[in-house]
Amino acid sequence: MTTQLSLAYAQEQQLAPPRRRIADLPAADRPLYRLHEHGSGALSNAELLALLLGRADALDLAQELLVRFGSLHRLARANRRTVTRVRGIGPAQAARLAAALELGRRLQLPDGETQPRITCPSDAAALLAPAMSALDQEELRVILLDTRNRVLGIPTIYKGSLNTSVVRVGEIFRPAIEAPAAAVILVHNHPSADPSPSPEDLQVTRQVIAAGKLLDIELLDHLIIAAGGRHVSLKERRLAFD
Repeated sequence: MTTQLSLAYAQEQQLAPPRRRIADLPAADRPLYRLHEHGSGALSNAELLALLLGRADALDLAQELLVRFGSLHRLARANRRTVTRVRGIGPAQAARLAAALELGRRLQLPDGETQPRITCPSDAAALLAPAMSALDQEELRVILLDTRNRVLGIPTIYKGSLNTSVVRVGEIFRPAIEAPAAAVILVHNHPSADPSPSPEDLQVTRQVIAAGKLLDIELLDHLIIAAGGRHVSLKERRLAFD
């Protein structure tokens, strides 16, 4: 079966029409020329991607990527192995795209030289949604806070489905004790567009609340971030926070 799929994919690539060369376009239509003349804000997503790819046929290739994945956001969520299945995208181009998209996400985070302060669930969501809404698997992160709710750090505790059988409460509080933190906020993502909490999410939250009381480290909230940036605060919905 694998061999048949490989042959079918190879035939698809051979039958694909040739792409235009950027050098064959009028000078005014070339992405680099347009960048110099009009600035990066005037370029389309495809033109910006073409500059990153750095190939002779990069403009058509960039447009093919956007069509194949449906949007720039979905391209950012795709893993590199999937991206390299597109004809003309090798490991180097896929890595370059991943690096550029990650830089874009990081630019949406607060300046590293300042200590952001969490005053409500929306503050926590704004801090992590740009990065976590684009993940293709679940991650559990912990926002460490001081007595004034200023962020001390945001370690990633776990990658994979949030399940009580694998998530150890002790691992959640270890960085909080080392910081030391006065309070914490749990944040995990759902790769789907649905941020609704599962029974396992509620159970983990209750366990962390109970452990926090013993350690005198309060769990202020548990946020779930979904694809597209939607989020749910369990504290606001009065779920698990009795």
